[in-house]
Amino acid sequence: MPENVRTSSRPRVTLRDIAAHAGVSRSTVSLVMQESSLVAESTRQRVRDAIDALGYVYNRGAATLRSPRTATIGVVVHDIANPFFGALMAGIDETLQDADYVPFLVSSGDSLTRQARFLARMREHRVDALLLCPAEETPASLIETIADWGMPCIEVMRHVGPSPLGDYVGADLRTGIANAVRHLVALGHRRITLLAGTADHSADRERLAGYRQAMSEAGLDDLSRIVRGPLTRCAGRETTLELMRGDDAPTALICHNDLVALGALLALSHLGLRAGQDCAVVGVDDIDEAALTDPALTSIATHPRSIGRSAAELALKRIRTPDGERERIVLEAPLMVRASSQPSLARPQESP
Repeated sequence: MPENVRTSSRPRVTLRDIAAHAGVSRSTVSLVMQESSLVAESTRQRVRDAIDALGYVYNRGAATLRSPRTATIGVVVHDIANPFFGALMAGIDETLQDADYVPFLVSSGDSLTRQARFLARMREHRVDALLLCPAEETPASLIETIADWGMPCIEVMRHVGPSPLGDYVGADLRTGIANAVRHLVALGHRRITLLAGTADHSADRERLAGYRQAMSEAGLDDLSRIVRGPLTRCAGRETTLELMRGDDAPTALICHNDLVALGALLALSHLGLRAGQDCAVVGVDDIDEAALTDPALTSIATHPRSIGRSAAELALKRIRTPDGERERIVLEAPLMVRASSQPSLARPQESP
């Protein structure tokens, strides 16, 4: 064997080794590992010091075989690249850290096949609960199947079927979009176009319902216009370029999310137009970048961090009370008005 290659002969540290080092019994060490309140804090610290000194690594896999819980929660989203889900995960992680739980995050890419594979793997790993943003076309029977597994499931932002079948946490997108239309109508806009996605899921349907409701209230049914496309910044730019070059160009755009809206701002700038003056732009989600654009983007705040916290709290509650009454938590989605939809805010400042 070459001299620079070494093998480790260090023996595996056992609970008896820790007990001997700390001067306690093996059962006491076991209680400390289980975070039992029966052990005094001074004794806990001695055991922890022994663990650090001996380099012991807790065998979580073996422990979960002896326990009904794994202190893990599965999280399935459909687009991990979207900043919304980054903020959502931050809220989930904050809550789970306080409860000493760990999240397992996967992205389905809106694929039913990928979603099914991830759910099967999470079941194999015995996650204690599931936070699920269902992929498009997920059948309602999936929620019943997960319930049959004995796994609490909280639907997040999307739900299967016309209404949630079980626990659900989301934002009031319908009211948020309707308020955006009302805001634009009050400014004198009539040609208000909705840039929607190509999907057909609950969150998409809520956006469309809010748009149609408010356009109808304003007597603008005949001017309603829904343009579908990918939900990316690039797609928002290309769609807006095409719309603004037409004879019936809109005077206002409501975008499915902030990424599409940011693309729309780029398109207007490319055409020598200014959002808020020549065409109003409204996004959805109010990601951090929305307030930093020039002009700043008006957006419907869905508060993803708060949704993440609420979803994680509900999952922990359902783990404790699996037979408790199912809950539907819908957070308000207020319109954050900025320069991209408000002419008085969009005017360039005059030089002194």
